[in-house]
Amino acid sequence: MKIFAALLGLVIAALLAPFLLAPEKAAAPQHSEQNLPWQIELLPDGRSKVFGLIPGSSTLADARRSFGGSTQLAIIAPQNSAASLEAYFESVTLGTLTGKAIITLDTTVTELDLLQARAAKTDYMASGTKKHLLNASDLAAAEQRPIRSIAFIPAPNLDEQIILQRFGTPAERIRQGETLEHFLYPAQGLDVVLDSKGKEVLQYVAPARFASLRDPLVNRGR
Repeated sequence: MKIFAALLGLVIAALLAPFLLAPEKAAAPQHSEQNLPWQIELLPDGRSKVFGLIPGSSTLADARRSFGGSTQLAIIAPQNSAASLEAYFESVTLGTLTGKAIITLDTTVTELDLLQARAAKTDYMASGTKKHLLNASDLAAAEQRPIRSIAFIPAPNLDEQIILQRFGTPAERIRQGETLEHFLYPAQGLDVVLDSKGKEVLQYVAPARFASLRDPLVNRGR
């Protein structure tokens, strides 16, 4: 039993190690090419760059090169919210850190309607959400669509200490319900969602579009 407990401790420590390293070590040159979640570069024109991608400018093709692995691209249409065109990366490896990623692409409502009408197949998820799989020609064209937002779900669970250590003091913190708290970093275009009963999510947009992350949280509380 003692041996098992010791091994379990080593496994947990290995998973959390990328987040727990001292910030100055994370900035060392040997880590700069790993495109880790807290390595957000602020560009002179006000845009931001993370994972080697610039939200609002980089394309789905760029995301494929950055994340690698297989991808599923579909229109995700929840029952009570707006649909979006999303690329889901089941397995992403960033240096020693693993997780999942969801890329939301820039589209208009009219474009989504046309893509949905031409969809090759529609699946129904347990939540009632519809998933419209694009046809072959639309899949090819989607490669050059710009990225609206990036969501990264790290495999290790995060806590408040890790978030503050890695990303710094947020400009604002907003609680959502009983289990969620949002750490907001508008200058970086980042919302870190801490979930006490589920998985944490790191959401990135262009800093100029940060209101798209914050406004729904504020409006929900009114």
